[in-house]
Amino acid sequence: MHMFRVRDDYRRAQLAIAALFLFLGFQYATWVSRLPALRTRLDLSEARIGLLLMVCGVGAAVSFPLVAVLMRRLGSRVLASVSALALGAVLLALSVVPNYPVALLVLFCDGVAVGCLNVAMNAQGAALEVRFERTSMSRLHATFSGGSLLAALLASGVNAFTSTLAVHFGLATVLLVLVLGLAQPGLLREERPAGETAGATTGESAQDTADKPAEDSEDAEEKRRRFSLPSRVTIWMGLAMVFGTVTEGAMNDWSALYLKDVVHAAPSLAPMGIAVVSVMMVLARIFADGWRTRIGDGRIVRAGSVLAGAGLALALLVGGLVPTLIGFACVGVGIAAVTPCVYVAAARQGSDALSLVAAMGTTGLLAGPAVIGFIANAGSLTWGMGAVAASAVIVSLCATQIRWPAVKDSTLKDSTLKDSTAKHSTTKDSTTKEAAVDEAKVNEATAEQPAVTEALTEA
Repeated sequence: MHMFRVRDDYRRAQLAIAALFLFLGFQYATWVSRLPALRTRLDLSEARIGLLLMVCGVGAAVSFPLVAVLMRRLGSRVLASVSALALGAVLLALSVVPNYPVALLVLFCDGVAVGCLNVAMNAQGAALEVRFERTSMSRLHATFSGGSLLAALLASGVNAFTSTLAVHFGLATVLLVLVLGLAQPGLLREERPAGETAGATTGESAQDTADKPAEDSEDAEEKRRRFSLPSRVTIWMGLAMVFGTVTEGAMNDWSALYLKDVVHAAPSLAPMGIAVVSVMMVLARIFADGWRTRIGDGRIVRAGSVLAGAGLALALLVGGLVPTLIGFACVGVGIAAVTPCVYVAAARQGSDALSLVAAMGTTGLLAGPAVIGFIANAGSLTWGMGAVAASAVIVSLCATQIRWPAVKDSTLKDSTLKDSTAKHSTTKDSTTKEAAVDEAKVNEATAEQPAVTEALTEA
Protein backbone atom coordinates (compact mmCIF):
# COMPACT_ATOMS: atom_id res chain seq x y z
CA MET A 1 0.00 0.00 0.00
CA HIS A 2 1.53 3.26 -1.14
CA MET A 3 1.46 6.38 0.93
CA PHE A 4 0.56 9.84 -0.26
CA ARG A 5 1.06 10.18 -4.00
CA VAL A 6 3.45 13.11 -3.76
CA ARG A 7 6.31 13.46 -6.21
CA ASP A 8 8.47 15.68 -4.02
CA ASP A 9 10.67 13.52 -1.77
CA TYR A 10 10.68 16.03 1.07
CA ARG A 11 6.92 16.46 1.14
CA ARG A 12 6.33 12.72 0.94
CA ALA A 13 8.64 12.04 3.89
CA GLN A 14 7.28 15.01 5.83
CA LEU A 15 3.70 13.78 5.47
CA ALA A 16 4.69 10.25 6.47
CA ILE A 17 6.49 11.41 9.62
CA ALA A 18 3.68 13.83 10.43
CA ALA A 19 1.31 10.86 10.30
CA LEU A 20 3.32 9.24 13.13
CA PHE A 21 2.89 12.34 15.29
CA LEU A 22 -0.81 12.40 14.47
CA PHE A 23 -1.02 8.69 15.30
CA LEU A 24 0.45 9.16 18.77
CA GLY A 25 -1.71 12.17 19.59
CA PHE A 26 -4.84 10.37 18.37
CA GLN A 27 -4.14 7.17 20.31
CA TYR A 28 -3.29 9.00 23.52
CA ALA A 29 -6.30 11.32 23.46
CA THR A 30 -8.64 8.48 22.51
CA TRP A 31 -8.32 6.60 25.78
CA VAL A 32 -7.80 9.57 28.11
CA SER A 33 -10.97 11.18 26.75
CA ARG A 34 -12.88 8.10 27.97
CA LEU A 35 -11.45 8.10 31.48
CA PRO A 36 -14.92 8.88 32.91
CA ALA A 37 -16.28 5.71 31.27
CA LEU A 38 -13.33 3.65 32.49
CA ARG A 39 -13.80 5.03 36.00
CA THR A 40 -17.48 4.08 36.02
CA ARG A 41 -16.89 0.65 34.54
CA LEU A 42 -14.07 -0.30 36.93
CA ASP A 43 -15.42 1.72 39.88
CA LEU A 44 -12.23 3.76 40.34
CA SER A 45 -11.46 6.59 42.75
CA GLU A 46 -9.31 9.60 41.85
CA ALA A 47 -6.36 7.92 43.58
CA ARG A 48 -6.76 4.76 41.48
CA ILE A 49 -7.05 6.83 38.31
CA GLY A 50 -3.89 8.66 39.34
CA LEU A 51 -2.09 5.34 39.87
CA LEU A 52 -3.35 4.18 36.48
CA LEU A 53 -1.74 7.21 34.85
CA MET A 54 1.38 6.84 36.98
CA VAL A 55 1.89 3.28 35.75
CA CYS A 56 1.71 4.56 32.18
CA GLY A 57 4.44 7.09 33.00
CA VAL A 58 6.56 4.41 34.65
CA GLY A 59 6.33 2.33 31.50
CA ALA A 60 7.54 5.29 29.46
CA ALA A 61 10.41 5.98 31.87
CA VAL A 62 11.73 2.40 31.91
CA SER A 63 11.43 2.11 28.11
CA PHE A 64 14.38 4.36 27.31
CA PRO A 65 17.15 1.77 27.90
CA LEU A 66 15.11 -0.60 25.74
CA VAL A 67 14.68 2.06 23.07
CA ALA A 68 18.45 2.49 22.72
CA VAL A 69 18.85 -1.22 21.95
CA LEU A 70 15.88 -1.35 19.59
CA MET A 71 17.02 1.74 17.71
CA ARG A 72 20.40 0.12 17.02
CA ARG A 73 18.90 -3.21 15.96
CA LEU A 74 15.73 -2.12 14.15
CA GLY A 75 16.19 1.54 13.24
CA SER A 76 13.62 4.26 13.77
CA ARG A 77 11.54 3.26 10.74
CA VAL A 78 10.85 -0.31 11.89
CA LEU A 79 10.62 0.65 15.56
CA ALA A 80 8.00 3.29 14.76
CA SER A 81 5.85 0.75 12.92
CA VAL A 82 6.14 -1.94 15.61
CA SER A 83 5.41 0.42 18.51
CA ALA A 84 2.47 1.95 16.63
CA LEU A 85 0.91 -1.48 16.15
CA ALA A 86 1.40 -2.14 19.86
CA LEU A 87 -0.45 1.08 20.69
CA GLY A 88 -3.37 -0.04 18.54
CA ALA A 89 -3.48 -3.31 20.43
CA VAL A 90 -3.52 -1.36 23.71
CA LEU A 91 -6.75 0.37 22.70
CA LEU A 92 -8.42 -2.95 21.94
CA ALA A 93 -7.24 -4.38 25.26
CA LEU A 94 -8.51 -1.36 27.21
CA SER A 95 -11.97 -1.81 25.75
CA VAL A 96 -12.29 -5.25 27.32
CA VAL A 97 -10.18 -5.10 30.52
CA PRO A 98 -12.06 -7.08 33.19
CA ASN A 99 -10.58 -5.48 36.28
CA TYR A 100 -8.21 -2.88 37.67
CA PRO A 101 -4.98 -4.98 37.84
CA VAL A 102 -5.28 -5.88 34.16
CA ALA A 103 -5.85 -2.22 33.33
CA LEU A 104 -2.62 -1.38 35.16
CA LEU A 105 -0.72 -3.94 33.09
CA VAL A 106 -2.22 -2.71 29.83
CA LEU A 107 -1.34 0.92 30.54
CA PHE A 108 2.18 -0.04 31.58
CA CYS A 109 2.58 -1.60 28.11
CA ASP A 110 1.07 1.57 26.65
CA GLY A 111 3.76 3.66 28.36
CA VAL A 112 6.54 1.46 26.97
CA ALA A 113 5.11 1.68 23.44
CA VAL A 114 4.64 5.45 23.74
CA GLY A 115 8.30 5.84 24.77
CA CYS A 116 9.43 3.79 21.78
CA LEU A 117 7.27 5.64 19.26
CA ASN A 118 8.17 9.05 20.69
CA VAL A 119 11.90 8.48 20.25
CA ALA A 120 11.49 6.83 16.83
CA MET A 121 9.29 9.55 15.33
CA ASN A 122 11.48 12.35 16.67
CA ALA A 123 14.52 10.59 15.23
CA GLN A 124 12.71 10.49 11.89
CA GLY A 125 11.91 14.20 12.21
CA ALA A 126 15.53 15.06 12.99
CA ALA A 127 16.71 12.96 10.05
CA LEU A 128 14.25 14.79 7.81
CA GLU A 129 15.71 18.16 8.76
CA VAL A 130 19.29 16.95 8.27
CA ARG A 131 18.69 15.25 4.94
CA PHE A 132 16.73 18.06 3.29
CA GLU A 133 18.21 20.96 5.30
CA ARG A 134 14.76 22.36 6.06
CA THR A 135 13.12 23.00 9.44
CA SER A 136 9.95 21.04 10.09
CA MET A 137 9.87 19.93 13.75
CA SER A 138 7.43 22.60 14.92
CA ARG A 139 4.76 21.64 12.41
CA LEU A 140 5.35 17.97 13.11
CA HIS A 141 4.51 18.62 16.74
CA ALA A 142 1.44 20.50 15.56
CA THR A 143 0.15 17.31 13.98
CA PHE A 144 0.38 15.63 17.40
CA SER A 145 -2.07 18.21 18.71
CA GLY A 146 -4.13 17.71 15.58
CA GLY A 147 -4.37 14.02 16.37
CA SER A 148 -5.56 14.82 19.89
CA LEU A 149 -8.19 17.15 18.44
CA LEU A 150 -9.48 14.53 16.00
CA ALA A 151 -9.62 11.94 18.77
CA ALA A 152 -11.60 14.29 21.01
CA LEU A 153 -14.07 15.02 18.23
CA LEU A 154 -14.45 11.31 17.47
CA ALA A 155 -15.00 10.58 21.17
CA SER A 156 -17.67 13.24 21.41
CA GLY A 157 -19.41 11.98 18.28
CA VAL A 158 -19.33 8.31 19.21
CA ASN A 159 -20.43 9.07 22.77
CA ALA A 160 -23.50 10.83 21.39
CA PHE A 161 -24.64 7.52 19.84
CA THR A 162 -23.26 4.91 22.21
CA SER A 163 -21.20 4.81 25.39
CA THR A 164 -19.73 1.39 24.61
CA LEU A 165 -15.94 1.49 24.81
CA ALA A 166 -15.52 -1.48 22.47
CA VAL A 167 -17.25 0.35 19.61
CA HIS A 168 -15.30 3.56 20.15
CA PHE A 169 -11.86 1.97 20.61
CA GLY A 170 -12.46 -0.53 17.82
CA LEU A 171 -13.28 2.25 15.35
CA ALA A 172 -10.28 4.26 16.54
CA THR A 173 -7.97 1.26 16.05
CA VAL A 174 -9.16 0.76 12.48
CA LEU A 175 -8.43 4.41 11.70
CA LEU A 176 -4.99 4.18 13.30
CA VAL A 177 -4.07 1.09 11.27
CA LEU A 178 -5.09 2.90 8.08
CA VAL A 179 -2.94 5.91 8.99
CA LEU A 180 0.05 3.69 9.74
CA GLY A 181 -0.41 1.77 6.49
CA LEU A 182 -0.41 4.99 4.49
CA ALA A 183 2.57 6.44 6.33
CA GLN A 184 4.94 3.48 6.54
CA PRO A 185 6.19 3.43 2.90
CA GLY A 186 7.12 7.12 3.06
CA LEU A 187 9.28 6.92 6.19
CA LEU A 188 12.99 7.56 5.80
CA ARG A 189 15.01 4.39 5.27
CA GLU A 190 18.68 5.24 5.50
CA GLU A 191 19.82 6.36 8.91
CA ARG A 192 23.33 6.82 10.21
CA PRO A 193 24.51 6.99 13.76
CA ALA A 194 25.92 10.30 14.89
CA GLY A 195 29.49 9.05 14.72
CA GLU A 196 29.13 7.94 11.10
CA THR A 197 27.55 11.21 10.13
CA ALA A 198 30.35 13.13 11.75
CA GLY A 199 32.92 11.03 9.94
CA ALA A 200 31.19 11.59 6.61
CA THR A 201 31.08 15.31 7.23
CA THR A 202 34.82 15.50 7.87
CA GLY A 203 35.54 13.43 4.77
CA GLU A 204 36.79 10.34 6.59
CA SER A 205 36.26 6.99 4.95
CA ALA A 206 35.30 3.82 6.75
CA GLN A 207 38.85 2.51 6.30
CA ASP A 208 40.30 5.68 7.81
CA THR A 209 38.05 5.28 10.81
CA ALA A 210 39.05 1.63 11.18
CA ASP A 211 42.77 2.49 10.99
CA LYS A 212 42.62 4.90 13.95
CA PRO A 213 44.53 3.72 17.01
CA ALA A 214 42.77 2.15 19.96
CA GLU A 215 43.50 5.24 22.02
CA ASP A 216 40.88 7.15 20.03
CA SER A 217 38.22 4.62 21.05
CA GLU A 218 39.27 4.97 24.66
CA ASP A 219 39.08 8.75 24.37
CA ALA A 220 35.62 8.49 22.81
CA GLU A 221 34.48 6.20 25.60
CA GLU A 222 35.85 8.63 28.16
CA LYS A 223 33.98 11.48 26.46
CA ARG A 224 30.76 9.49 26.50
CA ARG A 225 31.16 8.91 30.21
CA ARG A 226 31.86 12.59 30.74
CA PHE A 227 28.86 13.61 28.65
CA SER A 228 26.58 11.40 30.77
CA LEU A 229 26.66 14.07 33.46
CA PRO A 230 24.21 16.79 32.38
CA SER A 231 25.16 20.44 32.67
CA ARG A 232 23.26 22.95 34.75
CA VAL A 233 21.60 24.41 31.66
CA THR A 234 20.52 20.94 30.52
CA ILE A 235 18.92 20.29 33.90
CA TRP A 236 16.95 23.53 33.65
CA MET A 237 15.85 22.53 30.15
CA GLY A 238 14.74 19.16 31.46
CA LEU A 239 12.77 20.77 34.28
CA ALA A 240 11.11 23.19 31.86
CA MET A 241 10.19 20.24 29.65
CA VAL A 242 8.86 18.22 32.60
CA PHE A 243 6.57 20.96 33.92
CA GLY A 244 5.51 21.92 30.41
CA THR A 245 4.53 18.37 29.53
CA VAL A 246 2.86 17.96 32.94
CA THR A 247 0.67 20.92 32.02
CA GLU A 248 -0.06 19.55 28.55
CA GLY A 249 -0.68 16.00 29.73
CA ALA A 250 -2.85 17.02 32.67
CA MET A 251 -5.15 19.00 30.37
CA ASN A 252 -5.59 15.89 28.24
CA ASP A 253 -6.12 13.58 31.20
CA TRP A 254 -8.22 15.67 33.59
CA SER A 255 -10.08 18.26 31.52
CA ALA A 256 -12.94 15.86 30.71
CA LEU A 257 -13.37 14.87 34.35
CA TYR A 258 -13.18 18.49 35.47
CA LEU A 259 -15.90 19.56 33.05
CA LYS A 260 -18.14 16.69 34.13
CA ASP A 261 -17.57 16.63 37.91
CA VAL A 262 -16.85 20.30 38.77
CA VAL A 263 -18.45 22.31 35.96
CA HIS A 264 -21.28 19.73 35.62
CA ALA A 265 -21.23 19.83 31.83
CA ALA A 266 -23.24 17.33 29.80
CA PRO A 267 -21.44 14.04 29.04
CA SER A 268 -21.35 14.89 25.33
CA LEU A 269 -19.55 18.17 26.13
CA ALA A 270 -16.94 16.70 28.48
CA PRO A 271 -14.46 15.75 25.69
CA MET A 272 -14.63 19.33 24.32
CA GLY A 273 -12.08 20.40 26.93
CA ILE A 274 -9.41 18.39 25.11
CA ALA A 275 -10.74 19.68 21.78
CA VAL A 276 -10.33 23.34 22.81
CA VAL A 277 -6.81 22.80 24.12
CA SER A 278 -5.82 20.81 21.05
CA VAL A 279 -7.16 23.22 18.43
CA MET A 280 -5.45 26.19 20.07
CA MET A 281 -2.20 24.25 20.28
CA VAL A 282 -2.42 23.32 16.61
CA LEU A 283 -2.97 26.93 15.55
CA ALA A 284 -0.19 28.21 17.82
CA ARG A 285 2.32 25.63 16.62
CA ILE A 286 1.55 26.35 12.97
CA PHE A 287 2.58 29.98 13.47
CA ALA A 288 5.26 29.30 16.11
CA ASP A 289 8.20 29.53 13.70
CA GLY A 290 7.27 33.07 12.70
CA TRP A 291 6.86 34.12 16.33
CA ARG A 292 10.26 32.68 17.18
CA THR A 293 11.92 34.67 14.41
CA ARG A 294 10.35 37.97 15.46
CA ILE A 295 10.22 37.60 19.25
CA GLY A 296 12.73 34.91 20.20
CA ASP A 297 12.36 31.51 21.83
CA GLY A 298 12.95 32.72 25.38
CA ARG A 299 10.30 35.40 25.32
CA ILE A 300 7.75 33.06 23.77
CA VAL A 301 8.31 30.39 26.42
CA ARG A 302 8.23 32.85 29.32
CA ALA A 303 5.20 34.80 28.14
CA GLY A 304 3.32 31.73 26.93
CA SER A 305 3.72 29.78 30.16
CA VAL A 306 2.57 32.79 32.21
CA LEU A 307 -0.47 33.12 29.93
CA ALA A 308 -1.27 29.43 30.42
CA GLY A 309 -0.94 29.55 34.21
CA ALA A 310 -2.78 32.83 34.71
CA GLY A 311 -5.59 31.96 32.27
CA LEU A 312 -6.25 28.59 33.88
CA ALA A 313 -6.10 30.04 37.41
CA LEU A 314 -8.67 32.73 36.56
CA ALA A 315 -10.93 30.10 34.97
CA LEU A 316 -10.80 28.01 38.14
CA LEU A 317 -11.68 31.03 40.27
CA VAL A 318 -14.56 32.23 38.06
CA GLY A 319 -16.08 28.82 37.26
CA GLY A 320 -18.71 28.01 34.63
CA LEU A 321 -18.48 26.26 31.28
CA VAL A 322 -17.53 29.22 29.06
CA PRO A 323 -14.86 30.70 31.39
CA THR A 324 -13.39 27.23 31.84
CA LEU A 325 -13.13 26.65 28.10
CA ILE A 326 -11.53 30.09 27.70
CA GLY A 327 -9.00 29.16 30.38
CA PHE A 328 -8.31 25.89 28.58
CA ALA A 329 -7.76 27.88 25.37
CA CYS A 330 -5.17 30.03 27.16
CA VAL A 331 -3.34 26.88 28.17
CA GLY A 332 -3.37 25.61 24.59
CA VAL A 333 -1.93 28.84 23.18
CA GLY A 334 0.53 29.46 25.96
CA ILE A 335 2.05 26.01 26.33
CA ALA A 336 2.13 25.15 22.59
CA ALA A 337 5.60 26.52 21.78
CA VAL A 338 7.32 25.29 24.95
CA THR A 339 8.17 21.80 23.69
CA PRO A 340 9.52 22.81 20.23
CA CYS A 341 11.58 25.68 21.69
CA VAL A 342 13.10 23.53 24.43
CA TYR A 343 13.92 20.82 21.87
CA VAL A 344 15.75 23.39 19.73
CA ALA A 345 17.68 24.73 22.72
CA ALA A 346 18.60 21.20 23.85
CA ALA A 347 19.79 20.28 20.35
CA ARG A 348 22.28 23.17 20.52
CA GLN A 349 23.79 21.49 23.61
CA GLY A 350 24.38 18.18 21.85
CA SER A 351 22.71 14.82 21.36
CA ASP A 352 23.15 13.74 24.98
CA ALA A 353 21.27 16.79 26.24
CA LEU A 354 18.55 16.29 23.63
CA SER A 355 18.06 12.64 24.63
CA LEU A 356 17.83 13.48 28.32
CA VAL A 357 15.37 16.32 27.77
CA ALA A 358 13.21 14.12 25.53
CA ALA A 359 13.18 11.39 28.18
CA MET A 360 12.17 13.83 30.91
CA GLY A 361 9.48 15.27 28.67
CA THR A 362 7.84 11.94 27.96
CA THR A 363 7.97 10.99 31.62
CA GLY A 364 6.37 14.29 32.61
CA LEU A 365 3.68 13.91 29.97
CA LEU A 366 2.61 10.49 31.26
CA ALA A 367 3.57 10.48 34.95
CA GLY A 368 2.80 14.11 35.81
CA PRO A 369 -0.98 13.81 35.47
CA ALA A 370 -0.88 10.99 38.01
CA VAL A 371 0.49 13.43 40.57
CA ILE A 372 -2.44 15.69 39.75
CA GLY A 373 -4.70 12.73 40.53
CA PHE A 374 -3.14 12.26 43.94
CA ILE A 375 -3.60 15.98 44.68
CA ALA A 376 -7.24 15.76 43.57
CA ASN A 377 -7.79 12.75 45.79
CA ALA A 378 -6.23 14.48 48.81
CA GLY A 379 -8.16 17.71 48.26
CA SER A 380 -10.35 18.21 45.22
CA LEU A 381 -10.07 18.25 41.45
CA THR A 382 -10.05 22.05 41.54
CA TRP A 383 -6.89 21.92 43.64
CA GLY A 384 -5.43 19.45 41.16
CA MET A 385 -6.08 21.80 38.25
CA GLY A 386 -4.60 24.59 40.34
CA ALA A 387 -1.40 22.55 40.49
CA VAL A 388 -1.50 22.42 36.69
CA ALA A 389 -1.62 26.22 36.58
CA ALA A 390 1.31 26.37 39.00
CA SER A 391 3.36 23.99 36.86
CA ALA A 392 2.85 26.28 33.86
CA VAL A 393 4.19 29.24 35.85
CA ILE A 394 7.20 27.16 36.94
CA VAL A 395 8.06 26.70 33.25
CA SER A 396 8.47 30.47 32.99
CA LEU A 397 10.83 30.47 35.98
CA CYS A 398 12.92 27.67 34.48
CA ALA A 399 13.05 29.51 31.15
CA THR A 400 14.93 32.39 32.77
CA GLN A 401 17.89 30.05 33.41
CA ILE A 402 18.18 28.72 29.85
CA ARG A 403 20.43 30.14 27.13
CA TRP A 404 18.06 30.67 24.24
CA PRO A 405 19.02 31.38 20.62
CA ALA A 406 19.26 35.14 20.15
CA VAL A 407 16.74 36.87 17.89
CA LYS A 408 19.51 38.73 16.10
CA ASP A 409 20.93 35.41 14.88
CA SER A 410 17.90 34.86 12.66
CA THR A 411 17.85 38.50 11.54
CA LEU A 412 21.58 38.44 10.81
CA LYS A 413 21.21 35.22 8.89
CA ASP A 414 18.43 36.69 6.77
CA SER A 415 20.37 39.89 6.08
CA THR A 416 23.52 37.91 5.25
CA LEU A 417 21.52 35.75 2.89
CA LYS A 418 20.06 38.83 1.21
CA ASP A 419 23.52 40.44 0.87
CA SER A 420 24.93 37.23 -0.54
CA THR A 421 22.04 36.99 -2.98
CA ALA A 422 22.49 40.61 -4.02
CA LYS A 423 26.24 40.14 -4.56
CA HIS A 424 25.58 36.98 -6.53
CA SER A 425 23.03 38.82 -8.67
CA THR A 426 25.45 41.72 -9.27
CA THR A 427 28.26 39.36 -10.21
CA LYS A 428 25.92 37.43 -12.46
CA ASP A 429 24.74 40.64 -14.19
CA SER A 430 28.29 41.87 -14.77
CA THR A 431 29.32 38.48 -16.11
CA THR A 432 26.32 38.49 -18.42
CA LYS A 433 27.20 41.98 -19.71
CA GLU A 434 30.82 40.98 -20.35
CA ALA A 435 29.66 37.89 -22.19
CA ALA A 436 27.33 40.03 -24.33
CA VAL A 437 30.18 42.42 -25.23
CA ASP A 438 32.47 39.52 -26.16
CA GLU A 439 29.72 37.98 -28.27
CA ALA A 440 29.18 41.30 -30.10
CA LYS A 441 32.90 41.54 -30.85
CA VAL A 442 32.95 38.01 -32.21
CA ASN A 443 29.92 38.71 -34.42
CA GLU A 444 31.54 41.89 -35.72
CA ALA A 445 34.77 40.06 -36.50
CA THR A 446 32.84 37.30 -38.21
CA ALA A 447 30.96 39.86 -40.33
CA GLU A 448 34.21 41.56 -41.41
CA GLN A 449 35.96 38.30 -42.33
CA PRO A 450 34.31 37.84 -45.85
CA ALA A 451 35.23 41.40 -46.82
CA VAL A 452 38.85 40.89 -45.84
CA THR A 453 38.97 37.60 -47.69
CA GLU A 454 37.53 39.22 -50.86
CA ALA A 455 40.07 42.05 -50.70
CA LEU A 456 42.97 39.62 -50.42
CA THR A 457 41.62 37.63 -53.37
CA GLU A 458 41.44 40.73 -55.61
CA ALA A 459 44.95 41.71 -54.60
